[in-house]
Amino acid sequence: MSGIEPINTDILIVGGGVAGLATAIHFADLRDAGAFGEGGAPLPCNILVLEKGSSIGSHTLSGAVIDPSTLKELLPGVDPKDFPFESPVTKEEVYFLTPGRALRSPLTPPFMGNRGNFVVSLGKLTRWLADIAEKKGVQLYTGFSVSEIIYEDGRVAGARTLDTGVDKHGKPMDNFQAGDEIRAKLTVLAEGSRGSLTRALCRRLKLEEHSNPQAYSTGVKELWDLPEGAFAAGRVIHTLGFPFEFNHFGGGFVYGLNGRQVAVGIAAGLDYTDPTFDPHAALQVYKKHPLIASILAGGKLLRYGAKTIPEGGLHSLPRLYHDGVMIVGDSAGFLSMPSLKGVHLAIESGMLAAKAALEAFQKNDFSAGQLGLYDALFRKSSAFRTLSATRNFRAGFGRGMIAGAFHFAAQLITGGRGLTPSGRMKTHEDAACYSGLSDIKRPFSRKFAKELVFDKQLTFDKVTDVYFSGAKHDEEQPCHLHVPDLELCRNTCIPKYGGPCRHFCPAEVYEIVTDPASGKKDLHLHPSNCVHCKTCDIKDPFGNIEWAVPYGGDGPEYGEM
Repeated sequence: MSGIEPINTDILIVGGGVAGLATAIHFADLRDAGAFGEGGAPLPCNILVLEKGSSIGSHTLSGAVIDPSTLKELLPGVDPKDFPFESPVTKEEVYFLTPGRALRSPLTPPFMGNRGNFVVSLGKLTRWLADIAEKKGVQLYTGFSVSEIIYEDGRVAGARTLDTGVDKHGKPMDNFQAGDEIRAKLTVLAEGSRGSLTRALCRRLKLEEHSNPQAYSTGVKELWDLPEGAFAAGRVIHTLGFPFEFNHFGGGFVYGLNGRQVAVGIAAGLDYTDPTFDPHAALQVYKKHPLIASILAGGKLLRYGAKTIPEGGLHSLPRLYHDGVMIVGDSAGFLSMPSLKGVHLAIESGMLAAKAALEAFQKNDFSAGQLGLYDALFRKSSAFRTLSATRNFRAGFGRGMIAGAFHFAAQLITGGRGLTPSGRMKTHEDAACYSGLSDIKRPFSRKFAKELVFDKQLTFDKVTDVYFSGAKHDEEQPCHLHVPDLELCRNTCIPKYGGPCRHFCPAEVYEIVTDPASGKKDLHLHPSNCVHCKTCDIKDPFGNIEWAVPYGGDGPEYGEM
């Protein structure tokens, strides 16, 4: 691929994760099953997938529990015994943690059961799906960052990849290479959580004007190697309570992958009020709890990573289509709460989009009116029923844990409606939830100050953990983290909130530095640390940080994680 002539394709899929690959595979199967276009001619078949990671799976944070049902539907000709799962779930436990104790629940809370599910390496699964897609004729290109949508007469007509060989000031260098212009009859956005193209598309076309604001958590995770037999393959632990305050939505988990490796992590709701809360620090404190520390004893850290999780549910989905474009997977917000599972929904959304794409090609009609079939299929799908049953779950917990538990109980009785007369509870922007630093009586940074001394055996500082993420970036390129108003940081955000970006970022991208002469505080960025979680794009209190794609191939290298 080069930046000289436009590239033409039939379907452009942006993102080589599970949702994008499921879209490509299912459309290829529908095409090859004998679907024909006008006059009986073979249906156009060019499918192009672009992935910004250096390889398929390199940006896929793994160690997950998945429902295999939709994968079986996607690949009916594959024996489920051949799926690249690590282990079936063999045992599941739910604990409520206090600072020194672990109280096991006698029952698994509703919608959190994992019977019939599997523990997987999501990176391994995406690589396996990519191999299947390529065998079906799908073109996969990795290391290409897509930075801009192409519009023609108000419809999406493709996308452009990022220019490379540009210095920090935006000037072309000797190795400058213009990005590619890719023209497509249909574009599918499968960028993952808080996708930058999806965000721009929704703003421009007002695709979210009838939706609740999306609610997010930041998941921070480590992969550990333990002595053989220390933690059984398929054992799944979920925890509530410590280290979270009672009014902070969040929890922890430990998943046994294969008898040696475990994934341990926390998911912290981003609607918290304390500007000093730090998800990376919360994970380190979590690992010091006696239950978790005993599991990790004698083990070794292998990988570290972070991602944001779209939790708003059914009412936070944007309009899923427009002229020439559809949105699938985490980009749209297909995630089931409270089970915190999105892989099976990502696959199903991709399959539904593929079905809608088939008819669009058969009719040679890629208008919003035609692509609305995607939404119509979704409304009749198991994915819709799953999301509908818990459609107000996360919104209920936005009012506090006690109120959330009360609302959840009501939702169980009413099939998801709850006590709201309209049947739709409202959410609010996560960035709007902060209290001023002076109003926080016991900030997280002070409460856990003694625990946040890192021994680099069980607990690790951010820079060390970033090393274990494999994150790297070309440091000559323009900063991909845009802060348009630094004066707002200096004069308002730091005095009022203490510079919350240095806390909410799990990779120490943001640093508050003090001038020794004047005592003035300022913001300094370390974009090479970025693990592409996009928490900053969500949680900055003034919306003064915008995450944009860096050069293709940059970012974390999760490998087998």
